[in-house]
Amino acid sequence: MRSINENFQKQDSLKISDNIFQLIGNDWMLITAGTPESFNTMTASWGTMGVLWNKKVAIIFIRPQRYTHKFVERNDNFTLSFFEDKFRNILQICGAKSGRDIDKIKATGLIPVITDNGNIAYKQSRLVFECKKIYANDLNPESFVYKTIIDKNYPDNDFHRMYIGEIINCYIKQ
Repeated sequence: MRSINENFQKQDSLKISDNIFQLIGNDWMLITAGTPESFNTMTASWGTMGVLWNKKVAIIFIRPQRYTHKFVERNDNFTLSFFEDKFRNILQICGAKSGRDIDKIKATGLIPVITDNGNIAYKQSRLVFECKKIYANDLNPESFVYKTIIDKNYPDNDFHRMYIGEIINCYIKQ
């Protein structure tokens, strides 16, 4: 597996000019966790980034039935990979198909690259955030102020697990 440093350079995340709402909500991202020998990725359009506990963080949400959930649970780190619009079909496949059923790398043509910390990102990405898990907890139905959110988003009571990851590296395509 190739090093991420062949096609990317590290960038201070404070210098990223992307609109986070556009980046996550409209452009989508791949959440990837695991080791070079065994990893999985999934498309996500829910999440956020900001500052918490004096750290730059990314917050992601994964339902327990998603195959990627077990990889994020078992590993200390995860990556968030963002792509140009021409790769939208890859994101659609990785969001619609489970890694239990198909090899997403073969099905999409994604080319995995390894970070300096041993995490997986993709050569086709334009921007990658490498995150260290610092907090995880399940969303609690009793904590919702507006119960209509539950009716609309959780009819099966499959509440997301929230992961807060400290952004430890940011990579930009060269």
